[in-house]
Amino acid sequence: MRDRRTTRTALRALLLGGLLTALPATLLAGVPTSTVPASAAPETPSATAGRVPAVQRQVERLVAEAGFPGATITVRGEDGRVRTYRAGAGDLRTGAPMPEDGRVRIASNTKMFTAVLVLQLVAEGEVELDAAVERYLPGVVRGRGGDGRRITVRQLLQQTSGLPDYDSIVIDGGDDLRSIAHTYFEPHELVDAALAEEPQFAPGAGWAYSNTNYVLLGLLAQRVTGRPVGELVQRRIIAPLGLRDTYWPKAGEQRIRGTHPHGYHADEPGGAWHDLTRMDPSLGWAAGQLVSTPRDLGRFMAALLRGDLLPPAQLAAMKRTVAAADFDLDPGWRYGLGLARRTLDCGVTGWGHGGDIQGFETRNLATTDGRWAVVTVNALPTELSMLAAVNRAVEVALCRS
Repeated sequence: MRDRRTTRTALRALLLGGLLTALPATLLAGVPTSTVPASAAPETPSATAGRVPAVQRQVERLVAEAGFPGATITVRGEDGRVRTYRAGAGDLRTGAPMPEDGRVRIASNTKMFTAVLVLQLVAEGEVELDAAVERYLPGVVRGRGGDGRRITVRQLLQQTSGLPDYDSIVIDGGDDLRSIAHTYFEPHELVDAALAEEPQFAPGAGWAYSNTNYVLLGLLAQRVTGRPVGELVQRRIIAPLGLRDTYWPKAGEQRIRGTHPHGYHADEPGGAWHDLTRMDPSLGWAAGQLVSTPRDLGRFMAALLRGDLLPPAQLAAMKRTVAAADFDLDPGWRYGLGLARRTLDCGVTGWGHGGDIQGFETRNLATTDGRWAVVTVNALPTELSMLAAVNRAVEVALCRS
């Protein structure tokens, strides 16, 4: 984390510099914004009588102690069964509970899908991992922030390019997460904003999370194939896996289709919850635009680690990691090509990503033996303790799976 001077600054630095990947905004006239005190998040009693399962205790703590409006934990255990634990409200206005497998914005988890897409093109001989970005996007990466002639495709995938992160530029430029929730951004606009800033380091000289890398990968895939990146993800990943509740929102689409919880945002710790379910995710684009469900996300991770989406050579490259100290709050993270890894306290090695966006946060990990856990809360944390609670929940869920 780059700045630990205050809890608020540290949380902001982590969300913007780590996993935040889809924030946008064009204030929509006539769309009401409901506000509910953050302290009004309801507590949900245990779904079981007597001895409460450890995972159920974790999901209840996310609401009763951490203060999220609602939460779900979905786990695929070693017996192959998928179980969902939930607590709190999916709609603070009506008091409706969190849906068992509702659609949510999965934000930076989109990076895993984009990485798979690019690695499929590598396997097909259309892209070379160690070729310069300039070969595929001539003249696009030229500016103060970086030079595509000196940055490789692998460095974009592994977050070692040194390119500035446009997310922190947009937010630090005076916009807050609510004010930009309805703005539509073009991908090239995001790249240009990043390139106007100083690079984080020379290409290959370090590791730093940058959403700019993945917007460029989306542009690269489009240039190579001649098709929109959303269509490519749908045709090459979503459809073959039968992920019926996963989709790439259309340009300008602000609603979430189908069954879903409402997503909330508080401007400060203890502040009122504002309903940001309706928002434009274009600031995330190939770095964070997808909508999915916990079960679909878990199935995707299991299929990826099983080798269903990539040939062995490309999957091995994806899993070749470097140290990524600032990836998340917990230490020990390593980052591959759009896929992160951490050895948990129980000795289990978990692979996955995570994502943060107005209204939703997800943390998810999977093992190579087919187990996985996905934690979803319907609000962004406003304090480091809330983020720590989500991270603890996914770790307990996977360790107990």
